[in-house]
Amino acid sequence: MAIKISKSVLYPVLSLCGFAVISLLAYFQPWSGMISKTIKPEAAAQRAIDYINENMLSPEIRAEYADVKEENGMYSFKLVIQGQNYASYVTKDGALLFAEGVPQAIILDKKLEEEKAAAEIDKSDRPEVKLFVMSYCPYGLQAQKMYLPVYELLKDKADMGIYFVNYAMHGKAEIDENLRQYCIQKEQNDKMAAYLKCFTADTKYAECSTGDCTADYGKCLAEAGIDQNQLSSCVAATDKEFNITADYNDKSTWTSGVYPKFAVNDDLNTQYEVQGSPTIIINGKDASGAISSRSPEKFKQAVCAAFNEQPEECNTVLSDEQPSSGFGAAVSGAESTAGSCN
Repeated sequence: MAIKISKSVLYPVLSLCGFAVISLLAYFQPWSGMISKTIKPEAAAQRAIDYINENMLSPEIRAEYADVKEENGMYSFKLVIQGQNYASYVTKDGALLFAEGVPQAIILDKKLEEEKAAAEIDKSDRPEVKLFVMSYCPYGLQAQKMYLPVYELLKDKADMGIYFVNYAMHGKAEIDENLRQYCIQKEQNDKMAAYLKCFTADTKYAECSTGDCTADYGKCLAEAGIDQNQLSSCVAATDKEFNITADYNDKSTWTSGVYPKFAVNDDLNTQYEVQGSPTIIINGKDASGAISSRSPEKFKQAVCAAFNEQPEECNTVLSDEQPSSGFGAAVSGAESTAGSCN
């Protein structure tokens, strides 16, 4: 039975095998002081089921629970999936789930999940922050809009950059835009933020009725003062170096036979196991789970948590409004941070 699991859980399949309660309790011990309050057994079990259905199962498969009871200081219940029962435990505050075959706790409480993810990010004097995107991915655009205010605040204190997923899902326009952004950052980086502000806020693409439309990048190149001769030379050289257009024209090279390759940052994609757009890497670790919403403030907090000693810029409060996905300057605080192109 294949089960889709969110990246924060880190397990692509829920392998249904042995279950050791003692080891689970040992894992749980460091979190014991963080329990807020006890909730009813059925409420805790339902919280676990809701999480599993929303984050771990494909839409056509639904989980249920049965026989919930108190046991070993937690609530035990049967996780029922397609008529099969799997022993599971949930803490009495409904914060942590221990599921059969999953060798680590699943954090149901968003605050705990963020704290655990932040705790796993290594600290350094000058954090390295890499945002991997596809330039026409709606969620990649959302992440770039989240990224820009933090970049402008911390660019002198942290090494921050935009990188690209090693395949494209949005046609030749995306490949061409990836190349432009790569070259602007590489050779005219002082103008990258201005260009991205204009590009991500553009509404021309959003108003198009077909997938053949492109954003008005020409306007943005002019507004940002990009040297277009220098940019063209870089794009041509990069295209040749990484066989971008050649791979696009040769469908036998496409990922899964469906998506054209974009190999400019292929080595980093492999190193960090990048699966889609956006992916946030801080000091070599996937930090996506440390961010509860794609707002500049939440992103700033994740980056600042990676400093050995936080600079005074970290005291600056940025917008806690989440940019909308896709092109445009709108905000949409209700959108999920789970959206990605992969």
